[in-house]
Amino acid sequence: MDSVEYHSAVAALAWQIELGVDECIADAPVNRYDVPPPAPKPVAAAPLARSAPTAPVPMAEVDPVAVARVAAEAAQDLDGLRAALAAYEHCELKRGARNLVFSDGVPGARVMIVGEAPGRDEDREGRPFVGRAGQLLDKMLAAIGLDRDRSVYITNVLPWRPPQNRDPKPEEIAMMQPFLHRHIALAAPEVLVIVGNHSCQALLGKRGITRLRGDWVEAQGKPALPMFHPAYLLRNPAAKKDAWADLLSLKARLRDG
Repeated sequence: MDSVEYHSAVAALAWQIELGVDECIADAPVNRYDVPPPAPKPVAAAPLARSAPTAPVPMAEVDPVAVARVAAEAAQDLDGLRAALAAYEHCELKRGARNLVFSDGVPGARVMIVGEAPGRDEDREGRPFVGRAGQLLDKMLAAIGLDRDRSVYITNVLPWRPPQNRDPKPEEIAMMQPFLHRHIALAAPEVLVIVGNHSCQALLGKRGITRLRGDWVEAQGKPALPMFHPAYLLRNPAAKKDAWADLLSLKARLRDG
């Protein structure tokens, strides 16, 4: 384009702007009053094939007795067994107790006494048989020349105090049995004294201490003598006569053994 045509074109454009032109005109006319066609409807996606509902995967249930059995068998000595009990988390009694009540007396003593469960005083001190029943037990042992500081080893079926001193539940006894059996094996006494109904349940699989007491039986491969619990004797002083007979039987067994 030469300079004349250029200036003519610029002048023409300026004239159109002066007239109010604000956009270029396309080659084809546009009717701005036409209604725009409706937008096409979206095509629905094909439904996904439904898979069969999957059943929830059940959580593996923990068997407290099996866990206790593995932990107890792994203990190589009494300190290891105590540590295994302290680490055991499947007994609810542990959550409400102050202390683990493991044992008292002399490990390796000829006589091992198995009680039922700690009471308030035992829970406070962390030792079995230290309350009124324990004081009576000490007097009973002294009457036949025994004492916990030199010649007796003591433990319980349960190492933690049940709330309000309630009776042990069967499931609590069951989960503590492996620890008790291992305790007896590691302490290696010559004879067992099984004190009370719940101790008989744990070691003999039967109850009825009035019927069982005084008769020598076998428990965990050891000669065992069921006896009244000292707490029972405190409530029933008349039964002390039978307890004395049982103590004399124990004394004779140790003398002849």
